[in-house]
Amino acid sequence: MENQRVTNIEAVIDFIENHLDQKLELETIAEAVHYSKYHLHRMFSDTVGITVREYVGRRQLTEGAKLLVFSKRSIIEIAFICGYEGQQAFTTAFKTMYKIPPAEYRQRQEFYPLQLRFTLNRKKFRREFSKSNVRLAKPSDIPLWMDLVRLVIDGYPCLDEGDYLQKLNGCIEEKRALIMEDGDTAIGIMAFSYDTGSIEFMGVHPQYRNLGIQKVFLDKLMEDYIIGREISTTTYRLNDKADTGYRSELKQLGFAEQELLVEFGYPTQRFILPPKIGG
Repeated sequence: MENQRVTNIEAVIDFIENHLDQKLELETIAEAVHYSKYHLHRMFSDTVGITVREYVGRRQLTEGAKLLVFSKRSIIEIAFICGYEGQQAFTTAFKTMYKIPPAEYRQRQEFYPLQLRFTLNRKKFRREFSKSNVRLAKPSDIPLWMDLVRLVIDGYPCLDEGDYLQKLNGCIEEKRALIMEDGDTAIGIMAFSYDTGSIEFMGVHPQYRNLGIQKVFLDKLMEDYIIGREISTTTYRLNDKADTGYRSELKQLGFAEQELLVEFGYPTQRFILPPKIGG
């Protein structure tokens, strides 16, 4: 049943990826893959963690951002290539997600993706996870770790992969990088700082986001590594349309809102989690 659902969603993703230059409505996609739009919406959201509309929009804008940096095509031409009916619609959508207009983004010459092509895990084995499944990451885990980073790129605006890899190596060497696997797939990762008590990166495979893995990682962190101390992290600000649910997840885990920040030129907000009582 699970493998069949993954196969079905992969067909949907294939169709989307092959038609990113078109205006892709839910009804159009559903008709192409022979599902009702209601069934497709539910199946896609449950499996991928975001809606079809969100995935399409983020993928088209990512391809647009890539063309702005790596091509000499005009903005209106890029708008049409990315499925928009005109430059104004593209500019409005781009600014909503990237926080700057396309022309300014082009001037900066720094590409980063909102959403990379989604790949699914066909070999889900476990449904229950505990602290014992979380371990310190090793250098040999880096390929699996980076596969997961690319899947959860939607949670980390402005992430530069080269810079990230350099920092990841340091985290692994200093024993402050945690990983959880299911078979040969990394399904949870966390990098943290002993000094500041901050979570520098936490990612959970979208197919596993509703299985409580975030809580397992937090328990591991607070009971084995940063004991009796406040934990902090940052995420999107309220009402940022680029947020696919990360703020609400932090609140569900018990984090509280703190000060507004700007990180790498992007508006964010700091959240804190009080230490465990008796920790």
